[in-house]
Amino acid sequence: DEGTIRLGDIDVLAEKERTREVLGYLPQDFGLYPSVTAEALLTHFAVLEGIVDRSARTDAVESLLRQTNLWDVRRSKLGTYSGGMRQRFGVAVALLGDPRLLIVDEPTAGLDPTERVRFLNLLSELGQRAVVLLSTHIVEDVSDLCTRMAIIHEGRIVLETDPPGAIEQLKGRVWRRVVTSEELRTLDQQHTVISTRLLAGRTIAHVLADGSPGDGFEAVQPDLKDVYFSAMMGA
Repeated sequence: DEGTIRLGDIDVLAEKERTREVLGYLPQDFGLYPSVTAEALLTHFAVLEGIVDRSARTDAVESLLRQTNLWDVRRSKLGTYSGGMRQRFGVAVALLGDPRLLIVDEPTAGLDPTERVRFLNLLSELGQRAVVLLSTHIVEDVSDLCTRMAIIHEGRIVLETDPPGAIEQLKGRVWRRVVTSEELRTLDQQHTVISTRLLAGRTIAHVLADGSPGDGFEAVQPDLKDVYFSAMMGA
């Protein structure tokens, strides 16, 4: 393995202590004390972060709880929080110390649609003043949030681009048709089938081709799922 990572003037690999000082991290799964209130636990984490001045610590805790829309429930025990509320509390913890780089891992997994939208809006706001690195398998999160994207397969970057640019490259090259199981086997041998899915009991195949693959195919507007599948196949 080789390469370099820089964050502004920081050599991430060589200056690990400086990197930690400007890094915020929200893992996919993190433990909370269910019998402790959000305000009390965030205050505790602020102490661990090195915010020793009581007034500054109080201001930081209030600011973060308001920013994550948890101020009104700050004295509720964390065990009563919904999944989305716990994720937002995790963001508040990650933002202690005002990091320049925020890494979030699968942040919307398991969230209902309302909480997902609220959480993505929060990350979008944070992205205006810090670098947000999002790791996710949910394609919609990428299209809704990211200005740059990379697809990694078996530890190797197979595509690095911006979402609109990736879709633009596939325009006019993605074709769709309803097929039987037998037709699918033949189609897979003759063309680049990038994905299949069942819809109302019918199999719909997406084929990547510069021209129509044959009768019954219709050109479709590509999306990031098509980008993902074609990149994974090396098409």
